Parts: sequence; C-alpha cells; structure tokens
Amino acid sequence: MPREAIFGFLKSAASNILKDSNSIFAARVRYVMLEGETYPQIFKEYGEYQSLGGLFFNSISRPNPNPSFDTDTFALPLFPNMTHIPVENEIVYIMALPSNNIQANVNSTTYYYFQPINIWGSVHHNAIPDTVGKIFGTNDTAQANDYQKTEGGTIRRVTDGGTEIGLGDTFNERIDVRNLQPYEGDIIYEGRWGQSFRFGSTISGSIIPNPWSKNGVNGDPITILKNGQHEEDTKPWIPQVEDINTDASSIYLTSTQSIPISGSSINYESYFAPPTAVNEYSGEQVILNSGRLLLNSKSDSILLSSFKTINLNSVNSVNIDTPSTVIKSKSIALGDKNASEPIILGNKFLSDFETLCQNLNSLATALQNPIGSPGKTSPPVLALIPPAVSLAKSSANMLSKIARYKSTTTTSK
Repeated sequence: MPREAIFGFLKSAASNILKDSNSIFAARVRYVMLEGETYPQIFKEYGEYQSLGGLFFNSISRPNPNPSFDTDTFALPLFPNMTHIPVENEIVYIMALPSNNIQANVNSTTYYYFQPINIWGSVHHNAIPDTVGKIFGTNDTAQANDYQKTEGGTIRRVTDGGTEIGLGDTFNERIDVRNLQPYEGDIIYEGRWGQSFRFGSTISGSIIPNPWSKNGVNGDPITILKNGQHEEDTKPWIPQVEDINTDASSIYLTSTQSIPISGSSINYESYFAPPTAVNEYSGEQVILNSGRLLLNSKSDSILLSSFKTINLNSVNSVNIDTPSTVIKSKSIALGDKNASEPIILGNKFLSDFETLCQNLNSLATALQNPIGSPGKTSPPVLALIPPAVSLAKSSANMLSKIARYKSTTTTSK
C-alpha cells in the first residue's frame, strides 16, 4: 500500500475515533480500583481483576455534584504494559475507545485514561482540591498559603508541613519529596517517593553543576538508577541532583565519568601497584552503592571475573562459610604481600619426622641399659639413663599422635 494511502487511512481512522469518542476531556480522580475487598460488588460488576488500575472520575467541565459508581464514570488504564496509578484528586485525561465487546458490536466503546497531568510540576503528586478556585476569597489561611499566585498562574508550595487534601486511603503526602534537576537532553523517569531513572550525559559548564561532569565531553552517556533521595536544607520545591554518597541506594552506569564516591574501606596494602582510587577512576564502570549489598544465586553460581584483580576490602573482616574451599594459584602470600617463609608440606615433613622419631626412640631405648662394665677402666655411664628414658617417652608419644598433626581441612601443594 502506498505511503499516502496509509497516512490517509490513519487520518480517517483517527478522525472517526475522535468523533465517536466525543474527543478527550479532563476529569478528577475520585477512586482507584486496586483490590476487591472494599467494594466487592463493584469489583465484580466491572470485570473483577480486569478492573484493577481502573478509576472512577468526575468530569472537570461537567462535574457531578453527587458522584457515585456509574458506568459513565469508570475508566481503564490506556496502556497495557505501563502502570501509573493516579491518586485521588489528580487530574487525568479521558477518552473513549473500543471496548472488549467490540467483536459483538463494532461501536462498543469504554473510557480509558492517560496518566495524571503535571499541574504542580511535582513528581510526588499533582492533586488539586475542588475548592482551589475559591481559595483566594476564603479565610482558610493555612490552605491558601499552599497556593501562591504568580505571573504564570497558581503554584503550590507547602511551607507549614501540613496537608489539607485527600489523596486516598494510604497515600500520605510528604512535602520533602523533590523533583530531579534536569539537564539538556535528559530522559528522566521518576516515582512518587524519591525513586528515579536518569538517562543523562556529561554536561560541562552547566549553570547548576552535577557531580559526574568533571571528565569527558558533552554527550558522553551516563545512566543513574536511584531509590530514595538525600536531605537538603533548601526549600522542598527546589529540584536536587543525585548524590551517590547520601542517596539511599544507587546504580551508576558510566562511560567516561568519574564518580565522587566515598569508599567504606580503601586499604590497598596488599597491592604492589594499587588500583585507581574509587573516586578518581574515569571510564566504563558499574557502581552499586547502598547500606547493604546482597548477591544471591538461587540455582547456579556467582562468577566474578576480572581482567586485572579482584579486591575484597572490608573495615572488619572477610568471612567465608562453605563446606569446601578451593584456591588454585601459582603463588599465595599469607599475612603480607612480601611474605617469604614457605609453608611446610605436611605429608612429606611428617613422613620424615616419623622416621626420625622412630630412630630416636630406638636410640633412647638402647641408652637405658648401662654402657660399660664394672671396674675402674670402663665404669657404667649412669647419667645417660634418665634423659634416655625421657627421650624414649616423648618420641613414643609423638609417634602415637603422628596422624593428628595433619589438618583435616586445609591442604597445599
């Protein structure tokens, strides 16, 4: 089919959809269906688990003063594999599109909703109370102080720590959740509680600096996944930049950047030529930083492979608990990188040592009999008898324990 025909078909289809759907309109979120326990009858009526994520709404331009559960006020999420659950009193766009009954009736439609619109420019929530248009003529000082007039319109800046807007059953407003500071070309995804995913780049010379742009050139890619943000002394509506040392948990994927991370343990005395410091390395690397890291393999192995070295560095200790430990290496230094004393090979040493003890025991046994004969020319050497008895006893004792001198857990080659 020619490209012009395809475009014509799409244009005609879009025109028909908009005509049949009565266009797109804005609506206020009243209730979001997230489980079937609170309203079991409504849950069953709207398709049970198929209704999860759907919401009941009230039109902004044609509000219902007494909204209730009604077929004309329910909308499903528009996208199947991306979930963005609105909170109550956020504004969403609604449109009518084909329903799951389209095979029986090609004109059958149902409402779908887009994600909430960015009224306040906040990643935390963008809910707006019904009375926002009347705030500036009321005596509700606490509520009015949260909404300030600017040349660009109304902005919301909570300064008293309080919240006077209904957001749902479990969603409690946190006024200290900040947006991320954007930079040119960024693609950023942010959660409501300080989580973020930044597809960014080196931005040198920016008015608002960031900690990853000291190396490389503009456009060098960096990806930052962050869960939980750090505290700052500035106003909560001022955006913040990631800080790997104070954010809760982070993953950094770099290309040419150096990241100013503070390592918990940076003792590299085991090296003759230590690796580049963790906060100075600039190049391709993956950094995981959190209060605790857990690497767990459910059914196979954990494989650590490195072109240069693998360093295990800890403030307190390195512990290995396993039924079997194998270390295969051409050279092993214990205690210090300059260690020069070789470890005795147990089997070979104990074999020779056993022979020595046997010979000593035989000699000691022979020395227990007096040497010489009575008389002045060759008197018996009686002084040899006590040490000979002692030597025979100790050598016999060592011979009886010869197998126990061997370690039952550690071997060497």
